[in-house]
Amino acid sequence: MIYLLFSLILAEMGLIIMFVFKTPLRKLVIMGLDRVKMGQGPIVVKTVGATIFIVMLSSVSNVVSIQKRRIQDGEYVNPTDQVLSARSLLEASLMGFSLFLALMIDRLHYYIRELRIRRKGMEVIKKQNRVFEDVKAGEERKALEDEAVMLREKFKKLQSELEAKTKEAKNAESNAIAMRKQSEGFLLEYDRLLEDNQNLRNQLQSADRRLSHSGIKKVM
Repeated sequence: MIYLLFSLILAEMGLIIMFVFKTPLRKLVIMGLDRVKMGQGPIVVKTVGATIFIVMLSSVSNVVSIQKRRIQDGEYVNPTDQVLSARSLLEASLMGFSLFLALMIDRLHYYIRELRIRRKGMEVIKKQNRVFEDVKAGEERKALEDEAVMLREKFKKLQSELEAKTKEAKNAESNAIAMRKQSEGFLLEYDRLLEDNQNLRNQLQSADRRLSHSGIKKVM
């Protein structure tokens, strides 16, 4: 019985060490405990634990009864009772320690499983946030692309308007140059006409003088 309890305690300590350190064996142990806790496993584990607890209480009661008998018999200690008391006390201690380690294993398994579930939940939340950010970034990128297309079209429109205004300005400038040249021609023609008119007036005046002079001669 003692050797079996020592083997059980060593196995439980090994499981606890596997829980403490992150190794591939820990996943196997967790998967094994998950399967044990499914179906009829919890009932079997509780039955075994209850049996060990009852046996431990029995060992404690044997130690107590031996101590009572020792008190009744006085200070004399029977070697057989002493060996039985020590054996019963050792068995009770080992069974209590094994139950304590079993409880630690159960709690460690529960907390590790909860931690894994929370980590998976956090990963799912992170993935959802990443997808949401990607969708938001895609929407922003699409909005920027639409704005870029609109600005490009507006730029083309302004560029075409600028080209039209530039063409109109060039046409107006050429028309102004042509009109200025035409006005200069008109001025030259006007000066020439004034000069011709003055010449004609001078000729008419000279002709009138000649006629008047000739008429005076005839009268005389």
